[in-house]
Amino acid sequence: MNDEEFMAEAVRLATESVVNGWGGPFGAVITDGERIVARGQNRVLLTGDPTAHGEVEAIRKAVQVLNPDAPSIAEERQNGSTLALVPRPEGSSDPMPARARMLKGHSIYTSGAPCPMCMSAIYWSRLDAVHYSSDLESTRAIGFDDAFQYEDRRKPLEQRSIPMRRTHPELGAAAYRAWVDKPDKHPY
Repeated sequence: MNDEEFMAEAVRLATESVVNGWGGPFGAVITDGERIVARGQNRVLLTGDPTAHGEVEAIRKAVQVLNPDAPSIAEERQNGSTLALVPRPEGSSDPMPARARMLKGHSIYTSGAPCPMCMSAIYWSRLDAVHYSSDLESTRAIGFDDAFQYEDRRKPLEQRSIPMRRTHPELGAAAYRAWVDKPDKHPY
């Protein structure tokens, strides 16, 4: 398959979501460069789940496909999964020498430029590339505008539209200490 075929499938999924009343016109496919590994489409209206965006759905399905031992990947099988450790990229400021591979080696094709939540999921997934069809302006023109999120995130925590305040740091420190002290932790 090629770029056009991958994008055509993402757009087909987006259109299907609209026609079926499942959600907005957002579909996505994750590929290994030669084939589609997973598909996802917006299902917010179908499920009532505000995180059921096409990109997030595709990521979740790709992880299921690539991890046949999930939902419980035994430690001895981690190297055969998305949890296999890969060295940090050259020039990276990452303090860890290696992290889990996740979806490195894969790309995502999506009908629209990803929203902030989906871009965060894409970063965490370590996808190699994002290919999108409709840009942010086109998406804004049909009623999906994420500009306020980008603007809100630039503000100091105490000035954001959703109040954020630190509460009982000593309690959270215990869990963090457990992670730091774990001798066999698996960085991801």
